[in-house]
Amino acid sequence: MSLARRGLAEFAGTAALVAVVVGSGIMATGLSRDVGVQLLANSLATAAGLAVLIVICAPVSGAHFNPVVSLASWILTRRDAAPALRARDLAAYLPAQAAGALAGAVLANAMFGLPAVQISTRDRSTPHLLLGEVVATAGLIVVVFALARQGRATLAPVSVGGYIGAAYWFTSSTSFANPAVTLGRAVTDTFAGIAPASVPGFIAAQLAGAALGAVLLAALYPKAALLVPDGVRQAAAADLPR
Repeated sequence: MSLARRGLAEFAGTAALVAVVVGSGIMATGLSRDVGVQLLANSLATAAGLAVLIVICAPVSGAHFNPVVSLASWILTRRDAAPALRARDLAAYLPAQAAGALAGAVLANAMFGLPAVQISTRDRSTPHLLLGEVVATAGLIVVVFALARQGRATLAPVSVGGYIGAAYWFTSSTSFANPAVTLGRAVTDTFAGIAPASVPGFIAAQLAGAALGAVLLAALYPKAALLVPDGVRQAAAADLPR
């Protein structure tokens, strides 16, 4: 795949993801005044939407949709981790993800008849929310790269979608776990929004969480060995030149 094609997949996938997050939050608040029901609707839509987007975009770009996943992929590639990412890929992915997130939020606002760009007033700067982001992001990094190191990347759609859906509920921050999505959610003053003043703290917590997740991953899989069933390993060995 050309780099332009992969960058487009990251832009479109991230835009669609943020549109799902923001749009489902707007719809949920319009249908119910119960915050629990709103969060349930938002988390289910996000988990399902993310899984579908990974299925669609993974063959093209790897379906990162997330700067910390791309950064971790680039860094961990040096230890023979998968999925591999080169520096020039990273330079294309990060701006594509950020632009896609902003476009997705604008699209969601417009679909529901709101001003295309709103500045969120939802303060999310308290320490316990930042801790939630550290935990959410660390867990995401472990899930994504553990699957790759096990040779089970095909399980990524359901595993990553399921993890994010669950993390909506077990983390205090409702699991943004994504700097690009955080940036996009700053331009919508809706259920899913985050005040611009809270964005730097969230992104710092996400970077710290990604580093923590990488350390845990290295402890669990120190040699990046593929853990595959014996039958698969034997079949692969049989195909090697003798």
